Amino acid sequence: MSSKLKKETICTDCGNSNLLRDYETGELVCQACGIVVSDALLATGPEWRAFDQEQRDKLPRVGAPVTWTIHDKGLSTTIGWQDRDASGRKLSPEERARLYRLRKWHRRSKVSDSTQRNLAHALSEMSKISYKLNLPRNVIETSSMIYRRAIQKQLIRGRTIQSVAVASIYMACRQCGVIRTLEDVAGAANITKKEAARNYRFLLRELKPSVPQVNPRGYISKIVNKLALSGETERLAMSILNQASEMKLTSGRGPSGIAAACIYISSQLTDERRTQGEIAKEAQVTEVTIRNRYKELAQRLDFCVTI
Repeated sequence: MSSKLKKETICTDCGNSNLLRDYETGELVCQACGIVVSDALLATGPEWRAFDQEQRDKLPRVGAPVTWTIHDKGLSTTIGWQDRDASGRKLSPEERARLYRLRKWHRRSKVSDSTQRNLAHALSEMSKISYKLNLPRNVIETSSMIYRRAIQKQLIRGRTIQSVAVASIYMACRQCGVIRTLEDVAGAANITKKEAARNYRFLLRELKPSVPQVNPRGYISKIVNKLALSGETERLAMSILNQASEMKLTSGRGPSGIAAACIYISSQLTDERRTQGEIAKEAQVTEVTIRNRYKELAQRLDFCVTI
């Protein structure tokens, strides 16, 4: 980038880099030979009036930021449908017909080939799924970038758009540390968990992204909120999980099962009793899993209840 800027600031005639910018005329003049290198001055300052430093920081430029959630990154233009000119007067029938044709071809030119149509449809579906799951903005942007990488490597062929979109969203949740299970994402897209898992493994194998392990602490907060338990129960479950992690009892165990077992133990100790079936339903695991994890933790850990 620096070499490109350096080339732009060198005189095209003599190669001298000693240039002078005239802000009144908008010209860039070489001081060695006097040639006008450029006569177009681009405004790089703010386009809003600012009266203090806070307003200067908030209003540097106008326009929406570039986003990966739209197929053209949000840089497209739209032609209004009001059929009125700048003064608000109605257009003549000939002008309305001409504007209709312009609007139609403008809309068609934005998605010119099958790849653009696929990307536009997929990003729209991903936005709907993300809205259902109440995902933050960084997850939506990350999932859009993952889908763009998949479509660049031609990994979409032979697979449905919904399944690859679900796999991209779940991978983005893992990368951003947002706790959403594969069942939640697949249910929001109305596809089966088996199909979503198959496409997720495929993207994981082909794209080779850096996907961290799921932290059971996030599952504890999620399950506690769904069961309407107190903060004391959550803190005790967190301490049990930390002690189990130090003793390497969580290695090779599913994070949701470990979190459910810690919540079951803490709810018994704080007298906010919940059945294994209730906890298993919210954690999306079986009661057998909770019983097995509970027995492993009870045998290795010491629990002390203070009154």
